[in-house]
Amino acid sequence: MDSTEGISHTGFHAGSSPAKDETRAAAEAARRRVRIMSATLYPTLPHPEPVATPAARLALKTDGPSRGLLDGAWWPRSRDLLSELPALTDVLDPLWGRITRIAVNPEHWPVIPRTVPVDGHIVKVGWFTPEIDPHKLLLLSYGTGRWDLLVIPPETGAESAARLMAAASDHDGPPLTASALIAADEARHGVLAADQPLDPGEAWEHEGGASAVSVAVPPQTGPPGRASRLIIGM
Repeated sequence: MDSTEGISHTGFHAGSSPAKDETRAAAEAARRRVRIMSATLYPTLPHPEPVATPAARLALKTDGPSRGLLDGAWWPRSRDLLSELPALTDVLDPLWGRITRIAVNPEHWPVIPRTVPVDGHIVKVGWFTPEIDPHKLLLLSYGTGRWDLLVIPPETGAESAARLMAAASDHDGPPLTASALIAADEARHGVLAADQPLDPGEAWEHEGGASAVSVAVPPQTGPPGRASRLIIGM
């Protein structure tokens, strides 16, 4: 008689044994630990917060009959039109209508792109050597008009920049070109660039850091044309 006769085989499988079952259970437990450790060692990285663009440093003539050759002054933080122009149009579009074209003299702009993407549209860029003052920015708004801004060199000291902004946005100021206005300030007050060594806050500002003071853009209250008030973003 077979020695295995009468022994039930229910629950057994070919090739299985208690030792093998323990080995499989240990391997499964190890795999679960690996999955848990992986989830702990490689967490989902947080999304970086967007950095706000500094407000444009700008002074514009108020409403009224304009005297002189300029409509105001702009003090960019660099000579990079791709990075500087969007902040400028953010201020001017609600006041003057959508800016569609600008023109500069290439003397002080190392790179002049054909177009610059701004908020919601594209601004076309042109350059002219003899026709445009090297220190001036010409802006055109489709169907609205043309404006001329003094471009204050980015490295200019704060005191000189404030004087030039006031002179360019003064209705009773002298009818000077942009370059003549800068030359007159240099002749009267000395070197234009960097009146004094920059403190850490100003140095951060010149390198493109966020401004400590935010400037609200007033809504357009009248027909398109000149700005309704002086705006300075520092």
